[in-house]
Amino acid sequence: MRILMPLPDHDFDVTEVAVPWQTLTEAGHEVVVATERQGIVPAADPRLLDGVLLGRLGAEPEPRRIYRRMVADPRFRAVVAWQDLVAADYDGLLLAGGHAAGMRQYLGSTVLRLKVAEFWRLGRPVAAICHGPLVLARAQDPAIGRSVLYGRRTTCLPKYLERSAYLLTAWRLGRYYRTYPAYVQDEITAALAAPSDFLRGPRTVSQRDTATDHRPAFVVEDGNYLSARWPGDAHLFAQRFLTMLEKSAET
Repeated sequence: MRILMPLPDHDFDVTEVAVPWQTLTEAGHEVVVATERQGIVPAADPRLLDGVLLGRLGAEPEPRRIYRRMVADPRFRAVVAWQDLVAADYDGLLLAGGHAAGMRQYLGSTVLRLKVAEFWRLGRPVAAICHGPLVLARAQDPAIGRSVLYGRRTTCLPKYLERSAYLLTAWRLGRYYRTYPAYVQDEITAALAAPSDFLRGPRTVSQRDTATDHRPAFVVEDGNYLSARWPGDAHLFAQRFLTMLEKSAET
């Protein structure tokens, strides 16, 4: 199966891209990376590789190792342009997140929103994590004149996590953890049919799942749509998306 993974030129989250990429490629699927312009090999937020603040708060060692293998892989480097995407060419769509300023290229792209809405209408599996659901919240379904998320249940980066990270680091990094003035949760909730369609999940500040322990993770599955909150959910998120893709292939 072919899974589309659009990315900005730089600043995406290490874990939210590397872990699903490994899970899907090891299962034999093709992950196609797309950026705004063809030929751009995207790069993760460097602070997440080196440590956000005083060498801490970055990605865990395992996702960093996966990331280094991923960016050296020719399959990751064979990038296509957003404007050239044909939705029907793909069996699944993966929308990763990230919070640094470079993410605005991806989260704010009108071209990408149109392509994502086109794919959404096919009814094929879609997975979004952390800031990724913002792309869906901003993508319009022309049939109803609302976000494609209208009428769906979802999670995303919870407000308490976004606020906590900002308050902890603002003295040194300014608005590094605030991609937009509105919190992600607030914008997502405003796009839904009802506030109760947003599911925050259990509170967490540090516990992250691993390849062998999914207990700290939380995801929401609604039909062909899967969402997760933050990098701490990435392994379960990747496994559930893999299952969703394989089930869709059987129908």
